[in-house]
Amino acid sequence: MTGRRGAENPDTESLSLLRRAAAIRDEWLAHGLSTEPADRPAAEAAISALYRLVDRPPPRFVWADSPGSALYPGSPLRRAEPTLAYLNAPDAVKGADPPVHVRLADLWSGMRSRLDRAVALRLRTPQGAPRPPATLPAVPPERALRDGVGIGAMIDVTVRHSLTVSLRDAVRAPLLTEFAACSPRPLADAFRGQHDAFQVGPYDAWNRLGLASYPAWAQGLLDLWSATARSCGWWWPGEEVCVVAERTAALHSEPMPDAVHGEVRLHHDGGPAVLYRDGWGAHVLNGARVPAWVLTNPTPERIAAEANVEVRRAAIERIGWDAYIDAAGLSLVAAAPDPGNPGSELRLYDMPESPVAVPGARTGPGPTGRVLVVVNGSLERDGTRRRYGLPVPGSLDDPVDAAGWTYGLSRDVYARLARRT
Repeated sequence: MTGRRGAENPDTESLSLLRRAAAIRDEWLAHGLSTEPADRPAAEAAISALYRLVDRPPPRFVWADSPGSALYPGSPLRRAEPTLAYLNAPDAVKGADPPVHVRLADLWSGMRSRLDRAVALRLRTPQGAPRPPATLPAVPPERALRDGVGIGAMIDVTVRHSLTVSLRDAVRAPLLTEFAACSPRPLADAFRGQHDAFQVGPYDAWNRLGLASYPAWAQGLLDLWSATARSCGWWWPGEEVCVVAERTAALHSEPMPDAVHGEVRLHHDGGPAVLYRDGWGAHVLNGARVPAWVLTNPTPERIAAEANVEVRRAAIERIGWDAYIDAAGLSLVAAAPDPGNPGSELRLYDMPESPVAVPGARTGPGPTGRVLVVVNGSLERDGTRRRYGLPVPGSLDDPVDAAGWTYGLSRDVYARLARRT
């Protein structure tokens, strides 16, 4: 089933497998994005079973409303430093009784290695068949099948790639950043419950599709880890106490632009994109985590003081480029028709002094960089075309030169583009 098929008619069995794989992917995505209260009995039963598998008695459970409050002052969970000290200790010093988190991490790693070997057997490309292109995630799946891409590679992209982008990159990553920003506590000994669905979901899909067979012990472990992903939020296993966080109370997402495998990203312009029951969460605009002030009170002064380019850009777009240009007193350097986007204009401005270094910008007196305001070549979902700014070196005086620089092209090459996107 992983061989090359005719480019015109992918076989019915492959299409059926692909559609079933997408349905399983969506099921796991729903678990990862769930805002239902945790299923505490199911979570405690699964975690207790995992403790028993590493020769530990079931712990006492303490529930927290969010990952942000799980390690509150006085939490019964022991500090993470002993675990880190153990991991960093020489092998001769570690002894034979590692902390429960290390035992569970080893159990998790061993299970995944065994499942990976089973799945790898189904992803082998027959000799002589073309290798899947690196751009496969951007190709509509049924078209890829018509082009001869094997069903194994397509299932891997449709399930694993999609869940990884949606849950690890788009949801878990900004929460980890938020946690690190508000707490000095390390995260080395945390499992992420529902936000680990991107790891267990692909194994479950291969098994349910009948394309991979796992040893009984590995299947049993997968069932337990899957149960935690279906039932709770992040959890911290201690020697006697396990602290478990509730699932998210609110989560706002949107389809990723041009996604063809169901990928989503966080976005909410009316408050936190992820919110827990105690008020902890993260503000995210179009997939980029931002401080709360970007939504509540973006000002030219705050924008000028912000070192993160993506945060600056999000705050400016929140105000609107026209309003920001007026409020910040940006001076127009030059304007020109955009040859890569007929009917639109390129406008080049001097940026005010800021801590942001623009690659290639000249040093010494004068502007540290400039910004090129362009009109997006693609339509937004509401049919409009978004205006946005791109930082460019202060040495560029021609808007068309600057547009070419953003693509790594010369002015002449950019000017001959039929249309950019």
